[in-house]
Amino acid sequence: MARDSDPLVYSTDGAHRRRCPVCGREPCACLPAAPLVPAETVLRLRLEKKGRGGKAVTVVSDLPPRPDDLRALLKDLKTHCGTGGAYKEDRLELQGDQRNKVRAYLERLGFAVRGGG
Repeated sequence: MARDSDPLVYSTDGAHRRRCPVCGREPCACLPAAPLVPAETVLRLRLEKKGRGGKAVTVVSDLPPRPDDLRALLKDLKTHCGTGGAYKEDRLELQGDQRNKVRAYLERLGFAVRGGG
């Protein structure tokens, strides 16, 4: 039987809660995320209907792995378009065909946008 690298069985001091959820170490050994630079980021924009009961969903993909910044961007996009949306699997989904509004908003922020219509 292989031994676990962490022999902790029970603890009341709460040290296990201070560990990084990504790397599992205390202090965190993860590399700091690079800042999101719109001028260096190319986003893909498309309309999906498949698997959604015929409902159209505007999808923004090829996003950098920065969930906090992307959730804030999603909130701004939802407000701008006046629709609902979600952050799923490193992509932003907005209800309805919002390609023109999303493209204009992202380009105003400085992102390069490919696809869409």
